[in-house]
Amino acid sequence: MRWFGWLRRKRETDGITELDGSPAVMMGGRMRTAGVPYMLPRDMEEINRLDFQHYLLRYAFRGNYAAPIGHPTSILDVGCGTGRWARELASTFPQARVTGLDVTPPHADEAASADATLGLRPPNYVFTAGNVLEGLPFPDATFDFTHMRLLFLAIPADRWPFVVSELARVTRPGGWVELVEAGGERQGGPAVDALIDWGTRMCAHRGIDVTYGARLGDLLSGTGMVHVQAREVALPLGHYGGRVGTMMEADFFTGIRGMQGLITTLGITSADEFARTLAQAQADVNTPQYKCIAPFYIAYGQRAR
Repeated sequence: MRWFGWLRRKRETDGITELDGSPAVMMGGRMRTAGVPYMLPRDMEEINRLDFQHYLLRYAFRGNYAAPIGHPTSILDVGCGTGRWARELASTFPQARVTGLDVTPPHADEAASADATLGLRPPNYVFTAGNVLEGLPFPDATFDFTHMRLLFLAIPADRWPFVVSELARVTRPGGWVELVEAGGERQGGPAVDALIDWGTRMCAHRGIDVTYGARLGDLLSGTGMVHVQAREVALPLGHYGGRVGTMMEADFFTGIRGMQGLITTLGITSADEFARTLAQAQADVNTPQYKCIAPFYIAYGQRAR
């Protein structure tokens, strides 16, 4: 199969499209995974944004992880998305078996399955289909390092304790769990505030609380994890922040455009008002009047021995 040929493997029945054997639905003008509360699209534009976001965070955080994991022999990435983080960890730790888990397979895995000569999948990396909201399909104490990043738009507020307890359950005594989430952008001016408000209201329709990232440390402690560390990292958004700020600007506005169709479909605002506000926000973040920041929350803890 040619590169990205998986996008054309689809079957439409009763308004549901199947991509790679998993259900998707057209909502707000973009293809989205059916049957899950995740708010962002599932198409090539979003795949490219997620890969770009991975490189942004790796650069901004100066690495792919914060926990003192040593030399793990088994690693799990929950909600692996495009699989970029998991495949890089597989290359960093060639002695480890790295598992990526998501409701749909990454496009690179599909391409590698079709053509082994593409070299997209390290030999110590595997993908497993699963939905963390339904429980992880692994026995207790399976992994030395369990990682989950940026699922705050996919996990309803009342499911967070269960999700974190599942991450702890599959981690071995002495192993580490690390969580990375984001919060609403701040200090960007009224237009940015309006975009964040509309996105927050859209998420609330599916029971999602976008502020949950600030509670990661408490959630880990609540599972009995020890040596818990949690911190907020405020990244600049806009040209004033140099390379990171410019990258954050591109990531933020591409992501918010992915929500536009749902926001307007729900009647939260009109398409014309969204377009005007988006244009104003893009102008505002690059004026001296505002210094927008994008908060990220990083927390990790060790399962008690």
